[in-house]
Amino acid sequence: MSQHTATTGPRFGVRWSSTPPIGQTPTEPKSIGFLIALCAAQLGLFTALMGPVMVSMAMKVSALTEDPVERTSMVGTILGTGAIAAAIGNVFFGRLSDRTMSRFGRRRPWLVGGALVMALGLLMVTQVETTTLLTLSWFIAQIGANAALSPFIATLGDQLPQHQYAKVSALVGIMQNIGILGGIWLSNVFAESLFLVFMVPALFGLVAVVIYAVILPDPVRTERPPKFSLVEILRSFWVNPITHSDFAFAWWSRFLLILSAFLFTTFRLTFVQDRLGVPEAEANGVVLNGVLIYTLALVPVGYFAGWLSDKTGRRKALVGLSAIMFAVGSWMLVHIDSPMEFYLVEILLGAAFGIYMGVDMALVLQVLPNKDDTAKDLGVFNLANAGPQSLAPYVGAFLLATAVGGSGGPNYALLLGAAAVAAVAGALVIIPIKKAK
Repeated sequence: MSQHTATTGPRFGVRWSSTPPIGQTPTEPKSIGFLIALCAAQLGLFTALMGPVMVSMAMKVSALTEDPVERTSMVGTILGTGAIAAAIGNVFFGRLSDRTMSRFGRRRPWLVGGALVMALGLLMVTQVETTTLLTLSWFIAQIGANAALSPFIATLGDQLPQHQYAKVSALVGIMQNIGILGGIWLSNVFAESLFLVFMVPALFGLVAVVIYAVILPDPVRTERPPKFSLVEILRSFWVNPITHSDFAFAWWSRFLLILSAFLFTTFRLTFVQDRLGVPEAEANGVVLNGVLIYTLALVPVGYFAGWLSDKTGRRKALVGLSAIMFAVGSWMLVHIDSPMEFYLVEILLGAAFGIYMGVDMALVLQVLPNKDDTAKDLGVFNLANAGPQSLAPYVGAFLLATAVGGSGGPNYALLLGAAAVAAVAGALVIIPIKKAK
């Protein structure tokens, strides 16, 4: 049965721009207007989601308890549970989106519905006052966000011709990091009102996603998909690590590097308050400045690292360099005691992550097990992003609560030492890869 090459929104009365049938690669470049809407949706989602991860949830918890150990434990529990919801939701709703036969298209219902649920979850966060209800509210927000985010990422493959992949992927990556910065900036602007801290980013994300959904030329699926099976889902997100060892080593490198990064970033605000002694009223501004410096270092270094990698064909050495820089930066954080020193370390960490993000995906694409299953294999690889984000808050909260030497406060030396070890391990597992230089 043939697919639609163009669809008409039955409620909006808008004729969507031409798009090829489902399963076929587009050949026409997307318009500037489409790309602006795409980038705005990415920016909106990450502004709404990463503000709480970086700062806003710690602000909410700080309003409920003044005990530093209890505070870090609550933040770890809440954010860790939300990251689990993100990992599950990303895979599950992506697969449901592929199978959707709505007259509005495959992606559009999940984009709009997911963004609405995300906003509802964030509204609940502003109203509740216990760890249990905060955890539940953040879980709902993450489920909704990933019900939108997974189909959103799928639209890149649906809509973009191959000659636009690199440029648009770079733009999407930049919007992700600007979204993180934007979420922290908004938490600083609206610091006097926790309701606005969460809901201004939530509404921005919702509006941006809805606009993108309206513009999106989403073809309607007319053929009924195969029978839905849990076994089918589980098998499709598995790559044999023995048969495809290069892919497995790259997977573990990503897992360890993301774990290293999130062991610190999850607790960045509490670190500034507890370790550097910055008053609560000023801590948000210090974190905002740090993330701004981090981002300013990340963007140009990342582009240069990608250019250098393509020019020389070298991937492993640059990935290893970034991991070692991560380790050094994490360990330096143990020995600083002022915001200025914190900013200097943020430059190093931002440059390290820029090198990594500029090169690692090229390495991964080089070691994919089967070029015919790129989307499925990249779905497996995405678990190396989601998994450590789920673990880091729990592991970090445990390490911070582990007393050494009877100090009585959060143990940031142990936390950051573990982050440094994870980064070094991420560099070492790159070495055995054979398909990439």
